[in-house]
Amino acid sequence: MKKIVAILAGALLVLVALLLVNTFRFGSKQLTDVPPAPALTRFSPDSAAARLAEAIRYRTVSYTDYSLTDTTQFDKFIALIRRQFPRLHSRLTLQTVNQYGLLYTWTGKNPALPPVLLLGHYDVVPVIQGTERLWKRPPFAGQIEGGYVYGRGTVDDKTTVMGLLEAVEYLLGINYQPDRTVMLAFGQDEETLGQRGAQSIAALLEKQGVRPAMVIDEGGTVKMDGIPGFEKPVALVGIGEKGYVSLELTATGEGGHSSMPPRQTSIGVVAAAVAKLEQNPFPARLDAGIEQLFGYVGPEMGFGNRLVFANVWLFAPVVKQILSGSTAGDATQRTTTAATIMRAGQKDNVLPIDATVTVNFRILPGETAQTVTERVKQVIDDERVSVTVLGKPNNPSPLSAPDAPAFGQLHRSIRAVFPEAVVAPYLMLGATDARFYRRICPNVYRFMPIRMTDETLKLPHGTNERVSVKDYADMVRFYVTLIQNTQEGNE
Repeated sequence: MKKIVAILAGALLVLVALLLVNTFRFGSKQLTDVPPAPALTRFSPDSAAARLAEAIRYRTVSYTDYSLTDTTQFDKFIALIRRQFPRLHSRLTLQTVNQYGLLYTWTGKNPALPPVLLLGHYDVVPVIQGTERLWKRPPFAGQIEGGYVYGRGTVDDKTTVMGLLEAVEYLLGINYQPDRTVMLAFGQDEETLGQRGAQSIAALLEKQGVRPAMVIDEGGTVKMDGIPGFEKPVALVGIGEKGYVSLELTATGEGGHSSMPPRQTSIGVVAAAVAKLEQNPFPARLDAGIEQLFGYVGPEMGFGNRLVFANVWLFAPVVKQILSGSTAGDATQRTTTAATIMRAGQKDNVLPIDATVTVNFRILPGETAQTVTERVKQVIDDERVSVTVLGKPNNPSPLSAPDAPAFGQLHRSIRAVFPEAVVAPYLMLGATDARFYRRICPNVYRFMPIRMTDETLKLPHGTNERVSVKDYADMVRFYVTLIQNTQEGNE
């Protein structure tokens, strides 16, 4: 017995020693030798905000049914930016794709270097009818009040488009010439799956043999109130995004009068199928983006949390349990299941024949629409329920490496403008245009240089969408810094 106790004690000491060694080796990944980005001496934040406000006045709303899209607004927006940014339009080459997709090329001094590709989209979602009265300023008036520009697109995503144009116009104004070619790609239908815009632009670049060194799109922000368990500002850089597929579950009954029902109607059959799916969620995994987030945020935490995140191999069950405590946290570690639409029956005393439920799945990297569909069938395990894939599913994007030189250039640019923020890679839960460019570049990152909080994250697609004049000026400063930083290196 003493020998067993001694062995166990020894093993425990070895384990404790291993945990402590891993913890002390779990060093910060934050760049500390980054000088602050210089002020833009010839740049006027108020003038830039006025140009953004004018751009907001064009209702570049994209609709899934393209026939509903008012393309005259897109024509007017393109004419506007031609007037607003004359240097850019005289010095850069512009290709249009499907008329409204815009691809600008600023040829560098060394064409042998792979280019950097910066993305944005200038289409916006509509304002829900009847909610206009809830806006502090009309959603398409493009008004500035109290240091904010109000309107649809001020966050998602005309700010990015206009900010990039401002940055290039500024650099041209100080006679800056990049060594590496800089390309700007602006889609016109990101809000409706991006097929006419980003998907077509990416296909054109692939056909032309363009292989960028880096692709940057909208995505994570500078989260000023931190993330759960960590209250410091965090600059979240999306290194990948979930995919999605919607499945339709259908059951067929015999119908008839409700006074003589079967033991289970068609509604009951599909309801039971949904219940099985909800009771058997997809397994939680930490290897699809969340582990990389821990690797960057963990070293900045107190000793207890550092111990856990330095030894995820041991504490993974605990971490998964903590993440499952919130819907947002749980969504980062598993493919999610959401029943969203149900159709059945027409009268209260008539048994329905067909009952249909639509279930949406947001797919974690490492899984596909096909594997999700197969698992759904296995979990339901009921031949009375047919499973049909709706539309065209979108598989998750591969994860881009946070240790690539391109990420380092992005990291350095963020720290130069937002020195208070901890830079961290993460998995995006929503979709962006960036997913279409993964075929031509392994280094695809998603970051919007704007300070946001839990409260202001509700603004995109919401009421009173707005951006502060100061944040917009810092966005332009960030893009100027990023373009200059991406000139380093050959890869």
